[in-house]
Amino acid sequence: MSNSKINQGNYFEDFQLHQKIIHPLPRTISEGDVSFYIALTGSRFALHSSVELAKNIGYKARPVDDLLVFHMVFAKSVTDISLNAIANLGYAEISFPEPVFVGDTIRLESTVIGLKENSNGKSGNVYVHSLGYNQNNRLILSFKRWVMVHKSDPSTSTGIKEIPHLEASIPIADELAIPSIKFVDTNQTGSSFFWEDYVKGERLNHPEGMTIDNSEHTLATRLYQNNAKLHFNDHMMKSGKMGQRLVYGGHIISICRSLTFNGLGNAMWLYSINSGTHANPTFSGDTIYCYSEVLDVIEHSRNDLGLLRLRTIGLKNRIPSEVTDARDADNKYHPCVVLDLDYTLVIPRRNN
Repeated sequence: MSNSKINQGNYFEDFQLHQKIIHPLPRTISEGDVSFYIALTGSRFALHSSVELAKNIGYKARPVDDLLVFHMVFAKSVTDISLNAIANLGYAEISFPEPVFVGDTIRLESTVIGLKENSNGKSGNVYVHSLGYNQNNRLILSFKRWVMVHKSDPSTSTGIKEIPHLEASIPIADELAIPSIKFVDTNQTGSSFFWEDYVKGERLNHPEGMTIDNSEHTLATRLYQNNAKLHFNDHMMKSGKMGQRLVYGGHIISICRSLTFNGLGNAMWLYSINSGTHANPTFSGDTIYCYSEVLDVIEHSRNDLGLLRLRTIGLKNRIPSEVTDARDADNKYHPCVVLDLDYTLVIPRRNN
C-alpha cells in the first residue's frame, strides 16, 4: 500500500496548462550561504566579496551574487516540477529586477506555460515561468525554463503539444537597480578593463580550468536544497543509462561565470540570462573550461555604465584554444561542449 503522505513528485501527466504552483520552503539568505558559494565556485568578483567596495559604489551592503540567488530560488521549484526529471533542457528570459542582500527571505511561485509530449511516449517537456519574491513581495527574479519529465504511464498518449514563445533576449530597461557608480578602484577589482575596452565580435579564451569533485557538486545541490534525484541519488543513477549522477547544470553556469573573471573582472552585475542550453552532461572528475564571445556592446543612457551581451561556451576536458566553434558541420554540439549561455552583463565606463 502506498503512503499518501509521501510526495513522489509530479509526472508529465500531472501538469496542466496555466497551472499555478506556490512552492514551499522560503529561505532566508545568510552570510554562511555567501561564503559557502565562494568556496564551491571560487568566485572572485569584487562586488560580492567586499562590503567596503559595495558601500563605496553606493549599496547599503554587499549584494548577494545574482547566480547564488538564482540557484536558491530555482531549487524551490524542483520538488514540484523536476523531481522526476530526466534532464533540465534550457533557460530563457532570466532577469534580476532588484538586488538581494543577506537577511532577505526569498520565495517562489510558478505557472505552467507549455507542455509537449515526446515522440517516444515515455516523457514530455514541461515549460514553466517562475517568479521569485523577497519578504516585501518585491520581484527579485523572473525566469522561464523547460525540463524533460518522465511519464507515469508510457502506454497512454496525451497528444499535447503546446510550446510557448520565448524571447531571444530581454530588452534593456531605462532604469537599472544599480547605484550611481562614482569610482571603481581597479586595484581592488583586479581588472583594468571597462566598457570602452570591449569590441563586438572579440573572443576571450579564459585560461583557468576547474575540476569538479563528487563532494563539491553534492554540497552545491544541498546548499540550494535542490533534491532532484539525478543529482544526488547515486544508487538510483548507477542503474540508469548514465551510470552515475549528473552534475547540476546550474553549478556549471556558476563555474563558468567564475572562470570568466579573468577577462571580465569589472563586469560585476548580471543583468539577464537570455537563453541557456546544457548541451552535454557533466560528471564528477570533469574539468571545466570556457571561452566568451562578445555578441554586442550596448550603450545605456546612463553615463557611468554600459552593457555587454556575451555568449559563454563551457567545455569539459578541452582547453578553449582547442575549440574553434561549439558546433560541428552538422550544427550539433561537440561532445566537449557542456554549456551554451547567452547573457548580458553590466560593466562600468572608464570615464563616468
